[in-house]
Amino acid sequence: MTITSRATLLLLSGLLVACSPPEPAAEEQPQAQPAKQVADSAPPAIDAVTGLVMAGDWELVRANCTACHSAMLITQQRGSPQHWLDLIRWMQAKQNLWQFEPAVEERIIAYLAEFYPPQDDRRRAAIPRDLMPPNPYSPGSAQ
Repeated sequence: MTITSRATLLLLSGLLVACSPPEPAAEEQPQAQPAKQVADSAPPAIDAVTGLVMAGDWELVRANCTACHSAMLITQQRGSPQHWLDLIRWMQAKQNLWQFEPAVEERIIAYLAEFYPPQDDRRRAAIPRDLMPPNPYSPGSAQ
C-alpha cells in the first residue's frame, strides 16, 4: 500500500468517525419498561430511531411493523383494539402482510391500543358541504 493510499484511508476513516453520531453512555440509554410499571412511574422513553414508546412489547411492534413501513405510520395513528385489528387485516388482505401467530398478534394489538389509543382531538371535524369549494370533477360541472 502506498503512502497516498494510507493517507486516503486514514482521512476517510476519520471522516466516518467524525460524521457518525456519538454512542450514548450506558447510563444514558433508555431502557424499555414493562407496561405495568409505566403507569406507576415517569412516562416511558421514546425510541430515538422509530419514535415508538419504549414500553411493553415495543420491540415486537418495531420488528414486525417497520419491516414494511415507517414507524411514523404507527405513531401518527390512533385507534381501539378493533381499529388496529382491522388495519392488520387490511394489510394482510391488500398489502401482503404475513399471518401472525395469534399470541403475537394479540401482543401487537395490545401495545398499539395502549400507547396509541383513540383521541378525540386527533382529527378535525368534516367541513360542511356549503363551506366547501366547488368540485370541478362532479357530474354536471363544466370541464
